[in-house]
Amino acid sequence: MNRKPKILAFAGSIREGSYNKKLIQAAVNGAKKAGAEVTLIDIKDYPLPVYDGDIEEQQGLPENAMKLKKLMWEHDGFLIASPEYNSSISGALKNLIDWTTRQATKDEVYLSCYIDKVAAIMSASPGGLGGIRGLVHLRSILENIYTLVLPTQKTISNAQEAFDSEGNLKNETHAKEVENIGNKLAIMIDKLKSS
Repeated sequence: MNRKPKILAFAGSIREGSYNKKLIQAAVNGAKKAGAEVTLIDIKDYPLPVYDGDIEEQQGLPENAMKLKKLMWEHDGFLIASPEYNSSISGALKNLIDWTTRQATKDEVYLSCYIDKVAAIMSASPGGLGGIRGLVHLRSILENIYTLVLPTQKTISNAQEAFDSEGNLKNETHAKEVENIGNKLAIMIDKLKSS
C-alpha cells in the first residue's frame, strides 16, 4: 500500500448499549488488520437538530455537521453499522446524512464528502432478519449520493444473544465474516487509490 486507506467508522445509533456499536468494532479490527487507518466515532458526540431548511438558510450548517463533513472529506471510505427502525434506517443516521450532504458554501461541490467514497455496511438487530430491510434503504441512499457500496454485507439476527459481556460476537464464523467486511473495504480502497 502506497498510503494507508483512511476509513471513518460509526454506528447509526445513539443508544448507549447499541448492538451496532458493538458490531462496528469487529469490522474496525478487520480493516486495521488489512493496514487501514481507522477513525471510530460515536455519532452521539455530534448532536444535530432535525434537518430544517430554515435553519440552514438562516444560520448555515450546524457546527457538528461541519465537523462530520470534515471527517468525511479526510477519509477514503466509511464502515457503517446501521440499526433497523421500522424496516428502514434510524432517524439519527438519516439526519446525519441529510445535514452532511448540504453545501457549506456556494462553491462546494454538492455531495462532496460522499462522491467517490467507498462504504461497507452491516446491521445487528433483535429481530430474525438481522436488520436486512434497513440495509436495503441505506445502500440505496449511499449509492444515490455517489458512494460505492461493497456488495458484501452482514446482518446479525437475535442480537440480544449474539454478543458476550465484553461486546464481542460469540459466534466465531460471524465474527470472521464481519472482520472480513472491514478487510475487504480496506483492500478495495487501496486498489482504487492505486489505479
